Amino acid sequence: MALETPLPKDDARAALPAGRLHWLRAGRLEVALAPDAGGRIAQLRYDGVEWLVGEHEGGAGASAIAWGCYPMVPWAGRIRHGRFTFDGRRCSLPANFDAHAIHGVGFTRPWHIDSLDADTATLSLALPEDDYWPFGGSATQTLHLQPDRLHLHLSVEAGHQAMPAVLGWHPWFRKPDQLLFAPDAMYPRDDEGIATLPCVSPVPGPWDDCFINQADVTLISAGQRLRIRADTDHWVVYDGAPHATCVEPQTGPPDGFTLAPNRLEPGQRLELKVELGWES
Repeated sequence: MALETPLPKDDARAALPAGRLHWLRAGRLEVALAPDAGGRIAQLRYDGVEWLVGEHEGGAGASAIAWGCYPMVPWAGRIRHGRFTFDGRRCSLPANFDAHAIHGVGFTRPWHIDSLDADTATLSLALPEDDYWPFGGSATQTLHLQPDRLHLHLSVEAGHQAMPAVLGWHPWFRKPDQLLFAPDAMYPRDDEGIATLPCVSPVPGPWDDCFINQADVTLISAGQRLRIRADTDHWVVYDGAPHATCVEPQTGPPDGFTLAPNRLEPGQRLELKVELGWES
């Protein structure tokens, strides 16, 4: 009799070493890709300045949730207690961060390298159809470097059955000298720290919140400016840590399967495009 695969228990905080790195380069921009560590970017380096919290920085060791820049798929942020309803079906995902299910299933699984060139890479991940995620489907990400910018393209496609989906990127930037961010509205958080509706006017930070924002977001550090733009109006910003600031473009809010359901029919795709541009 085969043993059942155990469900995760706080695996977001479990150690996740980078494994083998693949370096992409264009001009002064260098990107270290760690496909075995959730398909994440292990480091962004522009003109010698490293922008991301590394694997062993920040007092979190190699905790999966706390370093690099990783794709969040097929959901972003917390799903409250891992529970939601889809097509009248009550669904329950395993809690992997305290009482909640966080950041999808892609950020702790190895991704397959489909193509790898000097300045471009494409990776894919077959989503499970089990207790971790009951809907199946697949995810793809593409990175393309230019001498002063990085283009990220993340997508998820439903398989033989319909599914909900929210996509996002979660970069852990080393603490910048300044964050330029002027959102239009924010989702208030309740006693469990989960986003709720209706949206309200933004309040002063520090933040661990989801915002409605139409403009670029800029970080200034070590004499450089990093501008982030995306084809979405949902952004999560976490700047409560002394060593890092996270600026996360997402296609929907945390707990999005309940707050802002997005349905993919079989074969339908959801995409997110993000551009990071540097100036010295």
